[in-house]
Amino acid sequence: MKTKVVKINPKAPETDCILEAARVVHQGGLVIFPTETVYGIAADNSNPTAMQRLREVKKRSEGKPFSIMIAQKELIRNYTSYVGPKLFKLIDRFWPGPLTVIVPTLKGDETIGIRIPDHPVALKLVENAHCTIAAPSANFEANPAPATCEEALRDLDGLVDLAIDSGKVDFGTASTIVDFSSDAPKVLRAGVISQQEIDDTINRKHVLFVCTGNSCRSVMAEYLFKKMLKGRKDVDISSAGTGVHFATGASQEAINVLGEKGCDALEHMSQPVTNMLLKKSDLIFVMTRSHRHQVLERVPGVEKRVYLLGEFSTRPARHERDLDIADPVGMSHGEYLECLLSIEDCLGRIKELV
Repeated sequence: MKTKVVKINPKAPETDCILEAARVVHQGGLVIFPTETVYGIAADNSNPTAMQRLREVKKRSEGKPFSIMIAQKELIRNYTSYVGPKLFKLIDRFWPGPLTVIVPTLKGDETIGIRIPDHPVALKLVENAHCTIAAPSANFEANPAPATCEEALRDLDGLVDLAIDSGKVDFGTASTIVDFSSDAPKVLRAGVISQQEIDDTINRKHVLFVCTGNSCRSVMAEYLFKKMLKGRKDVDISSAGTGVHFATGASQEAINVLGEKGCDALEHMSQPVTNMLLKKSDLIFVMTRSHRHQVLERVPGVEKRVYLLGEFSTRPARHERDLDIADPVGMSHGEYLECLLSIEDCLGRIKELV
C-alpha cells in the first residue's frame, strides 16, 4: 500500500493537516516531514514499538542512536543537566536552525542528540505531537538525504504511514553536529553551519551584570565595561535584572552619570534574567548577595561563574555586607556618582580577568 501524502503550505501550515500528522506520530506511526535541512521521519521516541519500526525502516544498526527534536530552547533541560556556557552560546545563536548538539543525558551514562528545526511545518508537528519526536533523515541509511518529499518516497513509499509534502527544503544538507559529551566541543558532522562559525561563537566570552531592575547599577556596569573593553571583538557584555517584568529605559540619573564618563545609555532597554542568559555567560557579576541567591535558585549549575561585583573592590571591606553595591534609585546625583565610581573601581580589576 502506498503512503498517504498530504500537501501543507510551508508558510502557513494548515492546522487540520498538522494535527492529523501529529496524531499518527502520537499513536505510534511514522511520518515523513520537512525541515529546513532535509526531509525527516518522525516517530515517538518513548514508544519502543515505533522506534523498532523506525530502525527497521531506516535499516539502521542497533548501536546507532536517533536524535530528537524539541520546540523551545529551554526544553533542553528536560533531557540534560549540562550547563556549560559554550553549549548555550551555540544554541542561543543557531536555534531554531541546522544545529544538532550531543549532550549527556540526565542520568549521565548516555548521550542524546537534540535540535530545534527552523521550519514552520516541523515546529508545528513537534509542538502538537505531545511526545518526544525522534527525527532521522527520511532515507535508507546508505542513501543521500532527501530535499523533497518525492525523493523521500523513493526509499520509503509504503513503509511509513503518512508523508507531508511542503516542497523543496531550504538547504538540502544535513545539520551540523557538535558533540559536548567530552571536555572540548567537537564537530562530528560538517553541515550548514561551518566550523569557523562554531569556533567564533563558542570562543567569544560573555560577561553578564545583574541587579534588580536593570535600570541603574547593572546598566552602569555594562556601559562602563564596554567602554573599558572598546576594541575587543571577542567579548560580549550585557546586563539584566531579577525583577524585570516589562522593558523600560535606564534611569535618568544613571544616564546622566554615565554621560559624564563618556558612555551613552540613552537607548538601553531593560531585560529580565533568564535561564538561557545565565547558562551562556562565562562570568556573572551580581550587585548583592540577594541577587546571587536568586541567580543560583534559577540555575544552580552556574555557581562557579557567579561573583559579587564588590569582591573586586580595591577598597577594604569591614563586613560581608560591605561587598553589596547598594541601589541608588531615588537618591541624589551625588549618590549615583558614588555608586558609579564604586562600580568602576571593581571593573578595573575585572578587566584583567577577561
